[in-house]
Amino acid sequence: MTSENQGATPEPAGPSPARSIGGPPGNPGAVGTVPPAGPPTSPTTVPAPPIEAPPAADRPAADAPAPVTGDVTDVVRSDRSLWRDGDFLRFWGGQGVSQIGSSVGRIALPVLAVSVLDATAFQVGLLDAVQFAAFLLIGLPAGAWVDRWRKRRTMIAADAVRAVAMLAIPVLWWTGSLDFWHLLAVAAVVGTATVFFDVGYQSFVPVLVPSGRVADANGKLEATAQVARLGGPGIGGALLSVVSVPVLFVAEAVGYLVSAIALITVRDSERRPDPPQEASLIGQIRAGLSFVVRHPLISRITAATGISNFFSTVAATLYPILILRELGLGAPVFGLIMSLGAVGGVLGAALASRIGDRVGEGNALPLSLVASTVLMLLMPAATLMPAPWLQITALSVADFGFSVLVVVYNVLQVSMRQRVCPPALLGRMNASIRCLVWGVMPIGALLGGWLGGWIGIVPTILIGVVGAGTACVPLFFSPLWGMRRLPS
Repeated sequence: MTSENQGATPEPAGPSPARSIGGPPGNPGAVGTVPPAGPPTSPTTVPAPPIEAPPAADRPAADAPAPVTGDVTDVVRSDRSLWRDGDFLRFWGGQGVSQIGSSVGRIALPVLAVSVLDATAFQVGLLDAVQFAAFLLIGLPAGAWVDRWRKRRTMIAADAVRAVAMLAIPVLWWTGSLDFWHLLAVAAVVGTATVFFDVGYQSFVPVLVPSGRVADANGKLEATAQVARLGGPGIGGALLSVVSVPVLFVAEAVGYLVSAIALITVRDSERRPDPPQEASLIGQIRAGLSFVVRHPLISRITAATGISNFFSTVAATLYPILILRELGLGAPVFGLIMSLGAVGGVLGAALASRIGDRVGEGNALPLSLVASTVLMLLMPAATLMPAPWLQITALSVADFGFSVLVVVYNVLQVSMRQRVCPPALLGRMNASIRCLVWGVMPIGALLGGWLGGWIGIVPTILIGVVGAGTACVPLFFSPLWGMRRLPS
């Protein structure tokens, strides 16, 4: 289950490509991928654990909005319904279109690499690693930089860079020069831009809407992202029967452009952030990391998410090869399974608060990790089933159930995280967690690709699933167990 924001977005890897714990609710931002959450949102990897997301974000809720200071805003906004907030509606609409484009293109990258360029297991792992490497390499300084910048402008620039990079793939294909290393280069550029978009995204929602409406806003963004993931892969799989694979990348580029245009039209009350108290970049990074490490709940959640994302990525990296090559089910079936997983994501977004009320918000976090591991076992088990319809059923159930649990986990933990974090530390807090829980994913992808070529696809997936099951340990032995309500 991968957790941590596409959003928006970082955020254990499960059956669904690039679904990560702790990911943003919005754009996953990964080449051909989800995350995510909200916007968020991730890669060739299929079951990814970032429990960060897509992901809902929430700031200290209050019946009446209060002025906020620091890097956010000093303007009081009325706590009106989001349905009457034109700026949020434009932002929401832009992210929705972007998510649809990303979801249509999400199926394209693994199909292009595996079926068109005949990539090996190690190459698939390398491609996944490159997509997430930026979170490890520049995640921490990106958080400090974004805390100095205006969030909306940062996201606009990131969207523009991602759109141009994605358009490079069909252009190279039409000229007859597309090679595997081109995919690596595009993945690196998109991954780097996504780091800045996701950090800005999770810090922007509390700027755009009143504090009492943050949870509502993130719920809407996450639900929309899941609906986009519902139809996108199926549409992409169907289109592959009439168009060439690289054409689908145009849809993803258009989605990023629409997101950028929508952000340009949004008005927010953010002012240029005050200079950070820490003079040096190292000091600013240390402040964000220190908050994460010292917080008694966030530190445990981060540890669990990191373990889950690492082992889930080992399994998720080989998921496209399992479906397309080992089982021979084809790209349309691959898209169908991903779409059914998105149905689970929509359901999870709708039920997250109810599940938290029923079993306790603290209890829901470790229980969701345990249940997701059980469902992930259906992935290797599918290879033992004699008929294709049984294999498709098993994989669909795994993806559906895993997606429900990932979104529930993300909504609860990301909302708590943003409620308890001081506004001036939001960007660095989000970037620190992203670095820690998404930074392990490139290592997991490389390990998965190497093991897949050495001991085989199915044994490697099984190792990843069993390893992801250990992620619940830091949460079971923590103050979260037995907690009815997460703190504000």
